[in-house]
Amino acid sequence: MRHTSPLLNVENLRFRWPNAERDCLHIPCFTMQAGERVFLRGPSGAGKTTLLSLLTGMLEPSQGSITLLEREIRGLTRAQRDRFRATHIGYIFQQFNLIPYLSVFENVALGCRFSAERMARVQREHGDLKEACNTLTQALQLPATLMHQKAQSLSVGQQQRVAAARALIGAPPLIIADEPTSALDADTRARFIELVMGVCQQHHSALLFVSHDASLQSHFDRSVDLLDINQQANRSEAE
Repeated sequence: MRHTSPLLNVENLRFRWPNAERDCLHIPCFTMQAGERVFLRGPSGAGKTTLLSLLTGMLEPSQGSITLLEREIRGLTRAQRDRFRATHIGYIFQQFNLIPYLSVFENVALGCRFSAERMARVQREHGDLKEACNTLTQALQLPATLMHQKAQSLSVGQQQRVAAARALIGAPPLIIADEPTSALDADTRARFIELVMGVCQQHHSALLFVSHDASLQSHFDRSVDLLDINQQANRSEAE
């Protein structure tokens, strides 16, 4: 039987803020397979944002390893981590983080501007960046008439889908969504998740969706409670 390594593999991960007396994160093991859809839940203060910063190389762990696509992130320089993140991870921010004075097309295209590999994938599959943006925004149900409108003129729901398109363009193998539905009503949340999952499935991208709203977890392959992981790890260590 052929062995397939996980897309993401976390082992004995610990993180402690400077001058803190104890670790704020302790994760003995966490893995994701290519194309898997995982719901990561936990209350405020459980360490969700800290974990995402570690997975993306924005923070370095105090101990342990984070391996993405069989590459150990901890061993990379800051510049290498930035390039690696731009190429292999698409990030949907809670506040969207669009550039308000840029158009929809310009905001989406930013997802490829810092990664030659993602741009090359776009060119192989779509021919050019404009065609890729059109295809992706249509899949996310953004009207073509919005393509040249400034981001600041869009509704909240439209801005959210532009942020998703920017993360998804170029088919990065891992998509991270950090509380992206917190400003939406229940029906809009469910529809947004379905749209993002459809594109992830098409690209065979894994999706790590972070939220405190446990009602969303039925959409996903499995659910992980970060608070439980930390508490179990601490109990095992104390025994």
